[in-house]
Amino acid sequence: MSSRNPIIAVTGSSGAGTSTTTESFEHIFRSLGITSANVEGDSFHRYSRQEMDLEKRKAKEQQLKLSYFGAAANDFDALEKLFKDYSETGKGKMRRYLHTFDEAVPYNQMPGTFTPWEALGEGTDLLYYEGLHGGVVTENNDVAKHVDLLIGMVPIVNLEWIQKIIRDTDKRGHSREAVTQSIVRSMEDYISFITPQFSRTHINFQRVPTVDTSNPFSAKAIPTLDESFVVIRCRESSQLDFPYYLSMIDGSFMSRMNTLVVPGGKMGLAMELLLTPLIKDLMLKKSEANKQLDWMSDL
Repeated sequence: MSSRNPIIAVTGSSGAGTSTTTESFEHIFRSLGITSANVEGDSFHRYSRQEMDLEKRKAKEQQLKLSYFGAAANDFDALEKLFKDYSETGKGKMRRYLHTFDEAVPYNQMPGTFTPWEALGEGTDLLYYEGLHGGVVTENNDVAKHVDLLIGMVPIVNLEWIQKIIRDTDKRGHSREAVTQSIVRSMEDYISFITPQFSRTHINFQRVPTVDTSNPFSAKAIPTLDESFVVIRCRESSQLDFPYYLSMIDGSFMSRMNTLVVPGGKMGLAMELLLTPLIKDLMLKKSEANKQLDWMSDL
C-alpha cells in the first residue's frame, strides 16, 4: 500500500458483474476530478486464446485441469510487480487482452491476443484494477497487500454462472456446452484462487436474485437488477454512515451490524454513497503524503 500512489481493485470471477461496477467508479472519478490508470485483469493471462486452447488439450491428455482462475494460466508475478511498482513510483507497464473482433480491429490483431506492453501511470492519481485476481494470495505472490481499497463483486454462484453462460454465448461466440465444460473444469481453481479473496476485501457486493435460478444451465435470461437484492458486507465500518444510507436508499435495511441490504436497482446509488467517502479519504492521504514529501525535499 502507498498513500502517495493508491490502488483500488475490484475483484470477481468472469461474469460476476465487475465491468458494470467499473461504470460506477468512472462516475465517482469524474465527480471527484480523479485521473485513473485503468488495468484489466485479463491482460495478465499467461496465454493467448490459441495458446490456451493448446495448453488445455495438453492438460486434458495428462488428466490435469487448467483454467483462467488458476496460477498456471496467469502471470501473478507480473501483476504483483505492477502493483508494487505503481505503489512505489506511480508508474508501471500494462497491456490489453482483446476479447472480440471489435476490440481487436483497431490494433490490426485477432481476438484472443494481447496488445504490446506499454507504460502507464504518468500523471495519474490512482490505479484502478478490474478483474479476477485483485486480492489473490499464493505461496509465491501476495497481490492483496498492495491494494488500498479492495472491492469484491460476488453474485451467488448460480447467478454468476447464468451471467457467464449468457455473456460467453451471446458476446464471445462460445457454445453453451463449451461454457458449461469450462465452469466444471474451473471449479477447483475457483475454490482455491477466487473464493478466498472475498475474505480479504474491504467491501463485498453480493447480488441475490429474487427469482428462481435453480438450474443456471437452462436459463435463457439474466435476472435483472430489479429482480434482485444486493447484500453489502463491510469489513470496517468506522468511516461508513449506515443511518444515512438507510435514509437515502428506499427499501434498504441492515441484516447485521456491518451488512446493508439494498434493492438491486439501487446498487449503483449504494456504491456511490459508500465508496465516494472512502475514495475521498485516499485522495486526502495522497495529498498529505505529497505535501510531506515536498516539505522534506525543501529541508
